[in-house]
Formats: sequence, structure tokens, C-alpha cells
Amino acid sequence: MKHRDFLSIRDLSPAEIRAIFKRAEVFMKACPPRSLEGRTVVLLFEKASTRTRVSFEVGIARLGAHPVVLGVEGSQIARGEPLKDTARILAGYCDAVVMRTFGHERIEEMAHWADVPVINALTDLLHPCQVLSDCFTLQRRFGELKGRKVAWIGDGNNMANSWINAAAMLGFELALACPEGFEPDSDILDAARKDGTVVQVVHDPYVAVRKSVAVNTDVWASMGQEAEAEQRRKAFASYRVDEALMDAAAPEAVFMHCLPAHRGEEVTEGVLEGKRSIVWEQALNRLYIQEAIIEFLLQQGKEAT
Repeated sequence: MKHRDFLSIRDLSPAEIRAIFKRAEVFMKACPPRSLEGRTVVLLFEKASTRTRVSFEVGIARLGAHPVVLGVEGSQIARGEPLKDTARILAGYCDAVVMRTFGHERIEEMAHWADVPVINALTDLLHPCQVLSDCFTLQRRFGELKGRKVAWIGDGNNMANSWINAAAMLGFELALACPEGFEPDSDILDAARKDGTVVQVVHDPYVAVRKSVAVNTDVWASMGQEAEAEQRRKAFASYRVDEALMDAAAPEAVFMHCLPAHRGEEVTEGVLEGKRSIVWEQALNRLYIQEAIIEFLLQQGKEAT
């Protein structure tokens, strides 16, 4: 059976992204039809999660499918079973695999061996479901994003990389302000620029936010980087999103954060809880976008049989 994976925003065409946004709008207004009745989706989490796990589990159930949550502990992965063996077994039992893991090569290996759709629920390189949801949130507020400017402040991490991919697919301008040595992935950046995407990497946050309709940030030390926390606090000290930085953006600019947030580090309490913050809206929209992604991938597989 032919199937599609969703490991990166670039796995979708602009038209497919628009169709997913349209479907998510439907799911926002009413509980989705049980279009995936009788299907089973496994959620394999090798990293801790709150919003991603709950939104996927709830969304799968709302679509009529059965979610199976599998952690590393309590599974044979913890005892050293090769991922390719786990992949083939899960694909035999389930209709799709949602995976949250560390190195991006792990989800690529899962997708290679699992003969069902594999969805990236976060790797160290990319976080496509979150950023696709964030773009959906911005589009609902501002309309088409093409021609608008979005700013990213802080670490050139998986979120920054996915924002670069999103800019390439949706045609908006992106400016990233990162400390020296913490820039986004060079291959992802080069690919976007080769496609004609307007993406700028600077070291001054005030340059990045100028004329931006959205100011994004994330924690300074992501999961697995706890040992670097003190070093990162020093490197990122001038990259905190505060009221002055927000005031330097466009008058209608909103503040965005994928959460969890460290108040007083990457963002002030006043900005996070202020009138320009849309972080809670972002988080809620994860449910609808992920429902639309799962339905899209599983219905594509059904049509291919």
C-alpha cells in the first residue's frame, strides 16, 4: 500500500497545506466526523510531552480511531530492540505511527521500515506539527501569510528550522535573531534560500522584529541540553522577549511561544500573559491541525489501495 509520511513541512505542497488548514477550520467549529473509525494509531514517545501527547491522543479519539500510547520504558526499545524491528511490528498492528524522539535519523529510520504513515511529533532537528499549527494560527488572524514578516528570537533549534521550511512553502519573509554559534541548520537554510525564500539570520533581535507581525521564541535549553543551561543563559541574555522588543515590531504584532515557557528567561511574564500573547490559542490549535494531518495521511492511504 502506498502511503505518505509527514516528517517535515516540506513533505506537503502549498496546496496540501491550504487543504489541511481548511479542514482544521471545520474541526474547530464542530467535533470531527468519525472518519477514521476502526483505525489504530500508535504514539511512540521517547521524549517527555504534555501538549503534543494530549492533543494527538484526543484528536485521534475524536476522529474515531484508537490511540495507543507507547513510551520507551516498558517497551522492548528500552532493552535495546533495534528500531527497525519495532517499526515493522508497529506497522503490522497499527495504521499510522506518531513519533517524538531525539535525533532526526531515528524518525527517518522508523519511516523507512514502517509501511504506514509516520508523523513527526518532534525531533531535535524539526517540529513540523507545532509550526504548521502556528502558521494556521497566524493565518486565521492576519489572512494569507505571503508577503508578511515573521521573526524568530533565540536558539536556531528545531522550531527555527521548521519556521524556515514553513516560510519556503507559504511564501512569507522570515528573520531569525540568534547568538553567534546558535544559528539554524545550514542545509535547511541553504535549501530555502535556493528556492527564493526571503530568510535573514542576524544577531540583533531588534533588526529581526522590525515590521514583523509575529515574534516567536522558545526555551534557551531544549530537552537533552540541560547540561548546557548555564552557558546558554549567558549566550542568550540579550535575546529575551520583553515589552521593549515587542514595541519594536509592527503595531499589530503578536507574541508566540510553543511552550513550556521559562518566565523571566526567554520571555517576560508581562509579554507572555499580555494582550499581544497568543500562546494559548497556538496550543489549542495543535488539536485541530493534527486531526487534519492524520485524516489527510490516512485517507490518502485509503485512496491508494
